[in-house]
This record gives sequence, structure tokens and C-alpha cells, in this order.
Amino acid sequence: MVKQERAARTRESLVRAAAEVFAEEGYETASIATISKRAGVSTGGLHFHFGSKAALGDAVVERAAESLRMITVSRIAGANSLQSLVDSTHDLVALLGRDAVVSAAFGLVAGNGARSAVGRERGWAVRRQWQRWVEAMFREAAAEGLLADAVSPRDAAAAVVAAIVGFEVLGADRREWSSRSSLTRYWNLMLPQLVARHRLGDVLAGGSAEPSPVRSARAS
Repeated sequence: MVKQERAARTRESLVRAAAEVFAEEGYETASIATISKRAGVSTGGLHFHFGSKAALGDAVVERAAESLRMITVSRIAGANSLQSLVDSTHDLVALLGRDAVVSAAFGLVAGNGARSAVGRERGWAVRRQWQRWVEAMFREAAAEGLLADAVSPRDAAAAVVAAIVGFEVLGADRREWSSRSSLTRYWNLMLPQLVARHRLGDVLAGGSAEPSPVRSARAS
């Protein structure tokens, strides 16, 4: 049991070290030696747990995908689809700011990771997972009568996904972009355009813990 726990800790150290190095140097440039040194593990030890850099890249993406899945499935009981979406964007932006593995997996699409087609494909796997869920929430919202008449679920999903990418990129350099207040201001601007007028009180821009509903210039 002790040996298994030690192996699990070593694997965790290697995945986190790989994520940090991928984020700093890009997937293509990152070396096994650098990752091993960052984790405090020999290169032989790294190869014992992960046969290649590609296997490490897969482990980073799989760990990030699991974290993302936990965000999207942990919907508060009774919450409507748009509230679940708003809550999940707050959780995701916060996670991107504090979790190196999730940040690295998303970042493989852009920045340094863009130099590698392999890195981009791994990053897109996580982004596609997120985009599919956002689209599903907007389709569900339409079925629930939450969306304003002229709003297309597909177009609304594209706008939200693009905005979260913006928060992710800008938040890497300026912490205020990844704050709850910044994302709340975004939703205060967007929700009146997306939500049916008579349902605006059903969605809280700051998330489910927010004490008051979004305010709308259209609301009477």
C-alpha cells in the first residue's frame, strides 16, 4: 500500500511538472529532462511511469478533462440550465487561475503550445468538451423557455465560449480578469440580451451565491 501511494504521488508530481513546463515553454519545446528536474524525479523514473512525452501530455489533458467534468456535472439541485452555465463559468475561470494542469491543457491551443500540432490537438480535446457542454446548456435553456425569442442557442454558445477564452488569456497576465467581479460584470451585460424578459430574475450573474438577480434596462 505504501509503495502504491508513493507511486501515485510520483505520478501526480510528474503530471503537475509537465503541465507547468508545457505552459511555460510549449508542448513541442518542453523536454523530458526539464520535466523530470521540475518534478524531482529521475528521467528513468519518469519513463517508468510515462513512456513518453506524449503519454504525459495525455495525462495532463485527461486530468484537466476530469476537473472540467466535475464542474459541469455538479449542478446545484433545482438550478435552471442558464444558472448552471453561469455557475460553471465562474468555477472554470477560478480553476484556470489556480490549477496548473487545467490551465496548461487549455493553453496548449494558443501561445507557446500553438507551435505544436500535437499540443494543439490535445488542448482542443478539452476545449471541445467545454464547448459541447455550453451548447447543450443553451439548447436546454431554449427548451425551458429561458432564452429571448431572437437568440440562437448555437450563436449564444459561441459568444460565451469566445468570452471565456478571452478571460483565460487576459487573466494569465492580469489577475483582475479572472476575478469573480469581472465575470459577474460580463454576465450582467450579457444576460439581458440572452434571457427572456420575464425570466431574468431566474438567473444570477454572480453565480448561485449572489444575493440579488441580474438587473436589466429592459426589466419593468
